[in-house]
Amino acid sequence: MRRICLEMVHQLARRDPRVVFVGSDLGSGTLEAMRQELPGQFFMEGIAEQNIIGVAAGLALEGFIPYVNTIATFLTRRCFEQLAVDVCLHNLPVRLIANGGGLVYAPLGPTHTTQEDMGILRTLPNMTVTAPADAPEMARLMEKTLDWPGPIYIRLAKGGDPLVSRPEDDFAIGKPIFLRQGRDVLILACGTLVQPALLTAELLAGDQISCAVCNCHTIKPLDKGLLTAMAGSRLVVTAEEHSLIGGLGSAVLELLADAGVSKPVLRFGLPDQFPHRYGSQEQQLAGYGLEPVAMAAAIRRRVPV
Repeated sequence: MRRICLEMVHQLARRDPRVVFVGSDLGSGTLEAMRQELPGQFFMEGIAEQNIIGVAAGLALEGFIPYVNTIATFLTRRCFEQLAVDVCLHNLPVRLIANGGGLVYAPLGPTHTTQEDMGILRTLPNMTVTAPADAPEMARLMEKTLDWPGPIYIRLAKGGDPLVSRPEDDFAIGKPIFLRQGRDVLILACGTLVQPALLTAELLAGDQISCAVCNCHTIKPLDKGLLTAMAGSRLVVTAEEHSLIGGLGSAVLELLADAGVSKPVLRFGLPDQFPHRYGSQEQQLAGYGLEPVAMAAAIRRRVPV
């Protein structure tokens, strides 16, 4: 996913001289082809994440479209004030490409896991928050970023993620995509949890529980049209590789509350704690019950056959 994302930055830079890449100590091989071909549109700064946000904001004020890339935890926690004051306050077209959202860097421990990034940035006015499900969807998202008027946060997964998006679906920022139809349960998922959501729906189909699955690749703004789909379901489920506080599940609850709609909601996500185990992303997700068998069991308990 990251490779496709950065290759798309190179493609966009070829088409539009306003596009510039700003990285933070990402290694000598990162976007080497772009550095060679378009040296005036390529900037690799040192380990100074707060500074690169200021650099990107300055470039945007001069008419450029900066694509900033570094590790998600540093891009969000460390740069929050710069993002708020330098970027969002001025509603600048800065694109934030965040490596390793969620538990991708779980082997490195809690300093590198990013369970709160979407919640942090959802609070900032003008910020758009996205989490594509796979590499092809990332490419479709990147095509739409060039003309988007304000800042965008783009959450990257590990790479090599199962392909679940479909080229025939009309991709638009802010418009969720239904991947499966169903009548009993509506599962709203984003990022890495879209594929497990589809597998969960398959398991429940064997129990005669019909599940719709929706890929909510844009967490902010969250499409108000989802209210119609939620109204027809007995249970709304959210699934995300993010804290239960502030992410997709919170956004769905806010949408329902603001519309004055009462609906049973079951949320799957990370608990309100720092990860206390070391291990792979897959091991961590399983430990938190974010895998199909566990999610299907929890949904069965809420929707009796």
